[in-house]
Amino acid sequence: MNTAPVEPAALRVASYNIHKGVLGVGPAKRLRIHELRDGLQQLGADLVFLQEVQFEHRHHAQRFAHWPPQPQHELLGQALGMYTAYHTNARTRHGEHGNALLSRFPILGVAQYDVSDHRFEQRGLLHVRLQPPGQARPLHCIVVHFGLFAASRLRQSARLVQFIAANIPADEPVIVAGDFNDWRGALGAELAAVQLHDVSARALGAAHQPRWRHRVRTYPAWLPLVPLDRIYARGFAAHRVALGWGAHWARLSDHAPLLVELSALQQQTTS
Repeated sequence: MNTAPVEPAALRVASYNIHKGVLGVGPAKRLRIHELRDGLQQLGADLVFLQEVQFEHRHHAQRFAHWPPQPQHELLGQALGMYTAYHTNARTRHGEHGNALLSRFPILGVAQYDVSDHRFEQRGLLHVRLQPPGQARPLHCIVVHFGLFAASRLRQSARLVQFIAANIPADEPVIVAGDFNDWRGALGAELAAVQLHDVSARALGAAHQPRWRHRVRTYPAWLPLVPLDRIYARGFAAHRVALGWGAHWARLSDHAPLLVELSALQQQTTS
């Protein structure tokens, strides 16, 4: 007898590098975390993969009158009524920041895997297991923020593949999203080894076009020119890709938020 598990009709998944909730340099720095909170509410996403989330910054807490008393992922999660997971990637003189996930689904477990490639960049994978309503299998979400150097990104991509192969059953759905810093689109072949495909890519055009032209450009937010941010998935197909672009979003972060609507692929089992 063939049976197909009931799957959710669609998931709205967003990936966003929020630049620690502060935009500008030097005296021109402006606190944006509260406006950013309002922007995320407009996206209406079920899952939000966040990078450069400030857990603590003692200097900013003294400088900005409205600096929130709680970590940024807690502020955003409370405002959106979502579950939250966070882990620090980097510690600095004034505080620490890392990756976070906001989820409308209950969280089963949280783990962190260090993929730092050298001492100048502290990087990690945030692995969150979720339980979507009515589903027998958990959903695995991995938030990433890869390095600035191409060789580092290739090694970090290989470690991501190793992590998934060793820790996630091959029949369980996975979403990996974040700031890959991969404007050339060089990492897709690596991730295909664990059946991940780029659900944030546009439909392929002419064969002679470079790979980066198929990706939605997310940086800089005021005039997106390069596709630094990606959403990869296993067990899902995309039916809509969107970008938070315009003057409003450009005031919130140096990246534009990437949004994808996903439909679950039904798997047939025989008994």
